[in-house]
Amino acid sequence: MKWTDVIQYAEKGSPAPPRRVEKTAAEWQGQLSAEQFRVTRQHGTERPFSGEYCEAHDPGLYACVCCHTPLFDSRVKFESGTGWPSFTAPVEPNVINYIMDTSFGMRRVEVQCSVCDAHLGHVFPDGPPPTGLRFCINSASLQLAEEE
Repeated sequence: MKWTDVIQYAEKGSPAPPRRVEKTAAEWQGQLSAEQFRVTRQHGTERPFSGEYCEAHDPGLYACVCCHTPLFDSRVKFESGTGWPSFTAPVEPNVINYIMDTSFGMRRVEVQCSVCDAHLGHVFPDGPPPTGLRFCINSASLQLAEEE
């Protein structure tokens, strides 16, 4: 996956998700902490360097905190210095929705879980090889399933 793919998905539509999970706001509130709900369901952003996984290096898969869909592998996590967990690629192309975000006078690409539409963060074209991508993700939107 390259930046041109990200822009194409954001402009023309993301790959079809592997499945769908839909719940009411009340159901999500009953399942998530206040911070997880604010970030994932209300498109919030956690303070930089405050998230649980910002500097974590444990092996495993990072899944959506809402629907438990595996999203990122710890082997593609890197230190970006931005204050948020950063990854070079999702585990599968169809687990992420790409949405053009022009809020706050910026043009960037929001990433959401394709299964439940949880806000995860944004993707930028300034990551390391091989993809050159930096998926900048809120820790509050993730849960780490450690490898056995």
